[in-house]
Amino acid sequence: MTFPSSDTFSVWAPTADAVGLVLDSADADPIAMHRAADGWWTSTVVREVGRDYGFVVTGDDGEVSDPRPDPRSRRQPHGVHGLSRVHRVDTSRWTDHAWTGRQLAGSVIYEMHVGTFSPVGTLTSAIEFLDELVELGVDMVEVMPVNAFNGEYGWGYDGVAWFAVHEPYGGPDAFQEFVNACHARGLGVCLDVVYNHLGPSGNYLPEFGPYLSAADGPWGAGLNLDGPHSGEVRRYIIDNALRWFDEFHVDALRLDAVHALHDASAVHLLEQLAVEVESLSTHLGRPLSLVAESDQNDPRLVTAREGGGYGLQGQWDDDVHHAVHAAVSGERQGYYSDFGSLESLRQVLTGAFLHAGTWSAFRGRVHGRPVDVGRVPGSRFVAYTLTHDQVGNRAAGDRPSMNLTPAQQLAKAAIVLCSPFTPMLFQGEEWGARTPFCFFTSHPEPELADAVRRGRTREFAEMGWDPATVADPQDPETFRRSVLDRSEQTQDEHAEILRGYRALIALRRSEPDLSDPWLGSVRVDCGVEAEDGRWLVVHRGSLALVVNLGTEPSRVPLAGEAVLVSGAVADDDSVFCQAFGFAVVRVV
Repeated sequence: MTFPSSDTFSVWAPTADAVGLVLDSADADPIAMHRAADGWWTSTVVREVGRDYGFVVTGDDGEVSDPRPDPRSRRQPHGVHGLSRVHRVDTSRWTDHAWTGRQLAGSVIYEMHVGTFSPVGTLTSAIEFLDELVELGVDMVEVMPVNAFNGEYGWGYDGVAWFAVHEPYGGPDAFQEFVNACHARGLGVCLDVVYNHLGPSGNYLPEFGPYLSAADGPWGAGLNLDGPHSGEVRRYIIDNALRWFDEFHVDALRLDAVHALHDASAVHLLEQLAVEVESLSTHLGRPLSLVAESDQNDPRLVTAREGGGYGLQGQWDDDVHHAVHAAVSGERQGYYSDFGSLESLRQVLTGAFLHAGTWSAFRGRVHGRPVDVGRVPGSRFVAYTLTHDQVGNRAAGDRPSMNLTPAQQLAKAAIVLCSPFTPMLFQGEEWGARTPFCFFTSHPEPELADAVRRGRTREFAEMGWDPATVADPQDPETFRRSVLDRSEQTQDEHAEILRGYRALIALRRSEPDLSDPWLGSVRVDCGVEAEDGRWLVVHRGSLALVVNLGTEPSRVPLAGEAVLVSGAVADDDSVFCQAFGFAVVRVV
């Protein structure tokens, strides 16, 4: 399958009786396009940069559509329902010629949402605060989806124009500027992309061809990855991924909810994607990473293809989050029911997953597969104390900082940042931001807006939340309250947390034992909770993290020299920790 020349207009519509090209205005008369045997329709009109265009599709039932945007549109200046605009990335504007890339292993990641990261909420305004991330010690910025979606603001997971950058964020030129600015500061860029479903507003793909499957996923119809005409649908997804790496110079992609990619092909889409990304990486001469979000606890995602896996570079690890959060906060509802004990924390710190072919009470079945710790490094598992999901999918969007003390927050940070995993922070976590991060939408269609509002309330009610506490996703104030308040950083309590995060990240960067990714070398000792208290010792080579997860002071028998302490004192033969205090000691 060969994609037609980019010099003229073309579109894939294998089931259409006719396709017409509309230029400059939706009221213009369409120009007839010519069909090839592979279902691609082409014209002889030259694609001029800056020109608006769309397609009129005549279905096999004789129905003629209104002008529709290009499924591969590079820019949607009039929104996802309007005409597309011809756009090409201006290669002369790249200033990152000396950039050699940033691999996932060894990095500290920072997840951010463009619309709430800065007061203005654009890619350009976000650049103003990148130096803060450099000072913090971050290596890679993970940007929540920037693909075009309907409405002004939202999380971005309901995108429908996957090749375009959301115009309210600044469009494609602003994204190029943002990547330039990150690379100039030594920051890699990881982009969150969604290939498991499309949003409910502006999805015109079914009018062009069999892009969607018959099977519904959790968010609607999934993509046709293994049915008739699926070859071009797979190409559509892979070409999109390669565009971000090649044309926009990003360093990694975070693949949303890959467990919802239903593919019975002999070569799974993820493996095909990994192969093509590796080829591009070799050509460009810089590392390119694929990071999956999956709830399956399946290490085959990050097992090398030579070892029978898919060959991705990383995957999010919710088990680490659940074990740490439950142990510190005491929450046990929902999926936290299996977590909270020191033993569960020991298991995830040494084996990545708690559910690894073991019983999951929340699911009511055996779940997961064990990690071969001798062959799969811990750096392939991204660990965190919170993410957009773990905050935004709470009824009120409340952060742990709104319920936990600074000592509790720093104890959680110490466990993750001293672990063998690849650590990730969520925006504002580093100073214990008190602003919520709610689920917010701005659907202009009243019926869709009401359906989302009712769906959120029903979902939380089923989980036991009081409906009165559920933030209205369509209320503009829900979005405004989620914007970071950077004035907090200088306030005493927040400044203390920020100093703690900086110190932990700097220590991780300076001590090879802390960045060592091999899980087999990690040893964890726990206190017997009923007798000794809730303390934990994580041995990392010559260093050990001692943390008290109890509400009472605790003395831990361990001889060592203090390297970094917070609410703790290291003596000759023991470490004394206040409630939720911790110490990193060099073991004698």
